[in-house]
Amino acid sequence: MKVFIAGGAGFIGSHVVDHLLGASEATVTVFDNFTSGRRWHLAHHAGDARLTVVAGDLQDRTAVAEALAGHDIVYHFASNPDIAKAMTQPDIDFWQGTYLTQNLLEAMRATGVRRLVYASGSGVYGETGLKPVHEDWAPLLPISTYGASKLACEALIGAYCHMFGFRAWAFRFANVVGPRQTHGVGYDFIKKLRRDPSQLEILGDGSQSKSYIHVSDIVGAIQHVIGRAAAAFNYYNVATEDHLDVRTIAEMVAAELGLRDVAFRFTGGDRGWKGDVPVLRFDLTKIHALGWCARLGSGDAMRRAIREMLEERS
Repeated sequence: MKVFIAGGAGFIGSHVVDHLLGASEATVTVFDNFTSGRRWHLAHHAGDARLTVVAGDLQDRTAVAEALAGHDIVYHFASNPDIAKAMTQPDIDFWQGTYLTQNLLEAMRATGVRRLVYASGSGVYGETGLKPVHEDWAPLLPISTYGASKLACEALIGAYCHMFGFRAWAFRFANVVGPRQTHGVGYDFIKKLRRDPSQLEILGDGSQSKSYIHVSDIVGAIQHVIGRAAAAFNYYNVATEDHLDVRTIAEMVAAELGLRDVAFRFTGGDRGWKGDVPVLRFDLTKIHALGWCARLGSGDAMRRAIREMLEERS
């Protein structure tokens, strides 16, 4: 099996590389422009002849096609990883999301590669309150350009499945945590408290409440589903059954750093920024029916991730 991973030096992509090289006979090509991906994420595979790393940009369709030819399956993790960036760069999710996905699909069509794994996200649902959202929830009304781009990419991929004989799996991830993160609430709290252990700025009022899933569970879910879901276009929620609020995460980070009496400074409001979905609940019936569920709940996933991030930054 020859696997092509767009964004394979990033947070989730590099963990998929670890799994494929450690648990299979796959050969892997990582295609990454290293804007958010890091070379050190793959450094422990140096000398493994099964891994090829190509420094390239999905905007260059010719370069993508040249690197892609001869592979059996594509994993697509390349996108803008920071939802809030669109506040100052409104077109970032088009150019680093929708446009790149279209380029990748065309490169796949031109080279005859027809299997695709796509990292979508919960942003496709928009603001749904406390009601658990299932995969066929309608209407899908994203409130961020990030979510809108993910939804547009799913639509493009589904169209290519039906028009050009592709087979694809789209995964709507909850908030993913673990080592090699480059952003996120736990990551941000660690940075802030190391800079000033006496106080912590918290965006919003701290009540924002979501599912947090460890990256190891994400990797397991992907492998489990693509081996069992056989439709032309498959789409699944991937999350924990529980949730965690931002204030609790702040308390976790402070405790793991050994800090007491940290002054929490809330910026106010029910969300961290425009486009942030403050509360989300998942209906996981569909993926549970395939026999998968997360090994770690939100609290255990976040606590483990905090410790892993502290260790890699020690």
